Amino acid sequence: MTTIVPRWEWRTFGSDFGTAEEVFAALEPTAIQESDEVYLRTGSGPIVKIRDGLMDVKVLQVVSPEGLEQWVPIMKEGFPLSAENVARVFAMLEIATPPLHRDSYTLDQFLTEVLESHPEVSAVPIHKRRVRYTLGGCMAEVTDLLVDGVPMRTIAIESEDPNQVIAAVNSAGMQDLVNHNFVRAMTAILADQAARYAVIDVGTNSVKFHVAEQSADGRWTAIVDRAELTRLGEGQVPNGPISDDAMERTGQAIAEMVDEARQNRARAIVLVGTAALRTASNRDEVIDHIRKRTGFVVEAISGEEEARLAYLAVKAELGLDRGSLVVFDTGGGSSQFTFGEGDDVVERFSVPVGAVRYTETFGLDDVVGPDVLASALEAIADDLSAIDGRPPPEALVAMGGAVTNITAVYHRLATYDPDVVQGTILDRDEIDRQIEMYRAQDAEARRSIVGLQPKRADVILAGCCIVRTVMENLGQETLTVSDRGLRHGLLRERFST
Repeated sequence: MTTIVPRWEWRTFGSDFGTAEEVFAALEPTAIQESDEVYLRTGSGPIVKIRDGLMDVKVLQVVSPEGLEQWVPIMKEGFPLSAENVARVFAMLEIATPPLHRDSYTLDQFLTEVLESHPEVSAVPIHKRRVRYTLGGCMAEVTDLLVDGVPMRTIAIESEDPNQVIAAVNSAGMQDLVNHNFVRAMTAILADQAARYAVIDVGTNSVKFHVAEQSADGRWTAIVDRAELTRLGEGQVPNGPISDDAMERTGQAIAEMVDEARQNRARAIVLVGTAALRTASNRDEVIDHIRKRTGFVVEAISGEEEARLAYLAVKAELGLDRGSLVVFDTGGGSSQFTFGEGDDVVERFSVPVGAVRYTETFGLDDVVGPDVLASALEAIADDLSAIDGRPPPEALVAMGGAVTNITAVYHRLATYDPDVVQGTILDRDEIDRQIEMYRAQDAEARRSIVGLQPKRADVILAGCCIVRTVMENLGQETLTVSDRGLRHGLLRERFST
């Protein structure tokens, strides 16, 4: 008896795969094959198809942490198909078997008598033109499809060794693309569903997660937009290592977000890391830990790139087309500044000014007196000397967890609403009011404040102080709040069509 060794499979669907198209074009095909097949679609469950006169059924056996799948063949029976095997197919689809009036069924009889009378199952004709290659020791296929007349392209990579599959995917520049099997893909293709993409922003204090879909006219609609405080930079000294505990809880949060992105049928997921990751002495270890948990590699971007992408998001979302503009994004470990004039970025830079360090240095998670507060503000002002002496801009826009929490408190949002926060104008009096409120309470007491995310209660005072100092140094009495940030800019730049 032949022993079947399951292969680990990775597959993606789309119309053009950029760099990967060039990679495969440079390879010599090992085989080219065309076929007409019929897939039985129920929306979930096994892959059931009819090819070359055979009923071919595969079931999903296991999914690896990286999202690779092992499918095991459990039926390959020729037509005429016995009534017993017809019943087996419906049992595997986990739906009721229709009345069977024959001992066996030809292919035409199965399609017309059995399937047409069963509303839960549809037969989807698919024409395939498969071009096979060897890539990094793996079997690879680039296939052009007609799914019930709808054109589509798919790339598949398979091997008994999951590490080989991941290496081959990466070598073709497809590391951001999500593994989708035929069952899930057919549902999306036939429903003409809009393309969805995901961005995960791994910050010093929080991990932000955004899934959005783009309509035919280019507009983006948010499907998921949330953040989880994981404190990746907790206790980290400048250029020092990220702790094992911080690495573990951040990796767990990211793994859950990747799973959620898959469930929301995202075609691609991009992960970027900011201040804590880019300066960590054990950065490679953290990136490898997350890759093993999720199959995706976090790209540690520069502060300048972080600032540029945030500026892109603000310009697009707030419609600030003219005049001088400063956008700043303050997080747990750093603050990014972008100075622009109209559509042009004049200057952008990052400074190591983040809420976590000042909280830990001055004990701002506790009740503090005016003298401690003054010392913290003085230290922040010194560290923000890069923005001293500049002419006041016509508009100042702030983003990041600190200012969005300040805004949620201002609106008394028991449930965070990004559309309420977006475009809010805050003045210095409101910032000063909240500074006084936070300094008079410790972190535990602050957690009862309506609008304040409980996990941010310890760093909110430091965040307020940073926002207040930026306003003062740039001569602004007010600022505009943007809930849209790095993740939105990255989404637009990587995936807009």
